[in-house]
Amino acid sequence: MLITGGSRGIGAATARLAAARGYDVVITFVRSADAADAVVAECESTGARALAVRADVADEADVVAAFATTVAEVGPIAAFVNNAGTLHPAMRLDEFDVERLRDVMAVNVIGAIVALREAVRHMSTRHGGAGGAIVNVSSAASYLGSPNEYIDYAATKGALDTVTIGLAKEVASEGVRVNAVRPGLIYTDIHELSGIEDRVEKLSVHVPMQRGGDADEVAEAILWLASDAASYVTGSFINTSGGR
Repeated sequence: MLITGGSRGIGAATARLAAARGYDVVITFVRSADAADAVVAECESTGARALAVRADVADEADVVAAFATTVAEVGPIAAFVNNAGTLHPAMRLDEFDVERLRDVMAVNVIGAIVALREAVRHMSTRHGGAGGAIVNVSSAASYLGSPNEYIDYAATKGALDTVTIGLAKEVASEGVRVNAVRPGLIYTDIHELSGIEDRVEKLSVHVPMQRGGDADEVAEAILWLASDAASYVTGSFINTSGGR
């Protein structure tokens, strides 16, 4: 299983759970080499092979190299988790500048789609692959809109939802299933980028389950979608958002 953005949060939780369930795991990271190494060590403690690869998903060459390294050093890719993403400090849309928009689109839309392209090239039977499962990590923001926080981030996740639907149909006959999870308020450090202190606690009052979620709970949904238990599921979404 190849997981982009696997050194923290949902990506790291997915890597640990995947290793525990018998996958060899490759994670990508951009800055946190120590955190990535720690995740690799945890995965290896289960008996799995694990590897961390430095790759910025906004850089096409990095994405291509990450897939090539995975195949060369660990083996064919059976599952790909398209998890890497970014956001910017919370503000209204009428305060956005173009550089902010370019950055979030480069990572969350262009980078995510390039990663999907590489996944298909490696996994699809059309390209000589053995098939497999792709799980996109979207967000509840895609249907909530994130007003007064980051409508731009929400828009990128809406784009990823659309790509999930289209790509699922495109490669369904080629042995590749494409699904997505849409996490809500999850306790991960991505919220630090918003600049809102204790964001999950402050907003959990709006969640029907009255609490924030844990990254491990999202990882469970990802592992199910990647597994043979979901063999007839493609183009679908699991909202891991506590009912929000």
